[in-house]
Amino acid sequence: MRIKLGLWILTLLLPWSAPLVAQDTPVAPEGTQVATNETPAAAVNADELRKAAQNPIASLISIPVQNNSNFNIGPNDRTQNVLNIQPVIPVRVSENWNLITRIITPIIYQPIGSEPVNQGANGLGDINPSFFLSPAKPHKIIWGVGPTFILPTATNPLLGQGKWNIGPTIVVLSQPGHWTIGALVNNVWSVAGQSSRPNVNQMLFQYFINYNLKRGWFITWQPIVTANWEATNGGRWVVPVGGGVGRIMKLGFQPVLLTTQFYGNAIHPPGSSPWSMKLQISFLFPKLTKTQEKMMLEQKLKQMEQEPSKK
Repeated sequence: MRIKLGLWILTLLLPWSAPLVAQDTPVAPEGTQVATNETPAAAVNADELRKAAQNPIASLISIPVQNNSNFNIGPNDRTQNVLNIQPVIPVRVSENWNLITRIITPIIYQPIGSEPVNQGANGLGDINPSFFLSPAKPHKIIWGVGPTFILPTATNPLLGQGKWNIGPTIVVLSQPGHWTIGALVNNVWSVAGQSSRPNVNQMLFQYFINYNLKRGWFITWQPIVTANWEATNGGRWVVPVGGGVGRIMKLGFQPVLLTTQFYGNAIHPPGSSPWSMKLQISFLFPKLTKTQEKMMLEQKLKQMEQEPSKK
């Protein structure tokens, strides 16, 4: 518990203490397009990289690590913790199309009962891969569509559904000016699995609104609304309200995106969490343009020519 609390505090303070642990310029000076052999990973325009990081189907390899703490569960106000590791990998499948793969791997701590208060289950949850086919040359409206799956990979029955699930998923967004505005929605149904476990028919809807400020900062709203269509008696919906702040910056030469968010659940099943905290760090791996690659090659050749003269 102390370790988890320390990680929460560290991640919460990291965005505010950025000048102490990273270069004060978020990624590169705004308008800069020049790569150097010392900072190839960060040699991209800060605004473009920030917008790409906010686009879930951008041509940008990223590894988000997201910690979700769901508080005040049950009569003893227990806390559920879900650590999601969710790499996003785009692949160019043709001249006109990209395939974006997103795999969410949850590591869960699930409190059990009320006594003893420290009793709970730890382990891997159900893995959720999604695949989006998206135009390689996006226009004002960016979109992607494909299948999503939930695999029964949980290491404890309390941490998963015990079912093979499949369904469609779609994401649509636009990025006018300082804004990123969009939504992601999917619905999955169980098609196989343990017959003793309940059938699955559930929806996930996430709208996201980001307003970009100066020096890599942004305000963000990313609530995830869920509906369990099999549930009754007020247990169907979870509707969070809230938001947070984020920043794109560098840790050394590695571009990262940091966010801190808080949500209160205006509607939630009885006994479940009324509010939550979401902390995320995304490691970004932007591709260099042909111009940047050419400049780096020229710089390396110049260095090789200068080395004999130095000796």
